[in-house]
Amino acid sequence: MSKDFSFDVVSEFDRQELLNAVDQVQRELNSRFDLKNTNSQVELDADKSITITTSDDMKLRNILDILHTKMSKRNLSLKILDPQPVENALGGNVRQMFKLKKGLTQELAKKIVADIKSSKMKIQASIQGEQVRVSGKSKDDLQAAIRLLKEKEDSYNIPLQFQNYR
Repeated sequence: MSKDFSFDVVSEFDRQELLNAVDQVQRELNSRFDLKNTNSQVELDADKSITITTSDDMKLRNILDILHTKMSKRNLSLKILDPQPVENALGGNVRQMFKLKKGLTQELAKKIVADIKSSKMKIQASIQGEQVRVSGKSKDDLQAAIRLLKEKEDSYNIPLQFQNYR
């Protein structure tokens, strides 16, 4: 009786933690001396993007630094932020949008499957929508695959999570 074990490789973020981080940034904007009364805003747009609007580039960098700090404290990876170019907004303001990365793209999923296959471990990887299912007969091989993917996570430029390990 050979039982296969498996886990899923996904890329997600905790929506509630992100909402809390953005809320904390907005509160700090209202209380910090250098950012008070600058009409600065940080908005989360339906889990798709974060938009920062402020009066100049210096304040934009300060707000971005605050956002990074709040996200790090809430165990959110900064890799979920995909910065877009800074653009001019109404009234002489500047605006920068950060798209939120969620789910594995087809290209990235194919790269993960190729990396797993090139490792010559006795496991199989298959793409299932926005996730990759890795299965094998040995839990040790699956744990080795997790270690391999964690080592290569920087080259993927997206945070990976491993779920449904059974």
